Amino acid sequence: MNQSGSQNGNRVNVPEARGALDNMKFEIARELGINFKQGYNGDLTSRENGYVGGYMVKRLIEQAERQMAGKQ
Repeated sequence: MNQSGSQNGNRVNVPEARGALDNMKFEIARELGINFKQGYNGDLTSRENGYVGGYMVKRLIEQAERQMAGKQ
């Protein structure tokens, strides 16, 4: 349990997006040459996992910016 009292800070706020987020995670891992697999990935380094997460955030921000720009 983390300091805020919740058990998992990685929860998906929009459950319908879980599949798309998982697909993005595996796509980015492939692009980075990281051997991500379904289930346990504890054999990967923190750096490798951090790269995947960081690129996911970057891509999600880019997508949101494109959507916002298209609505203006």
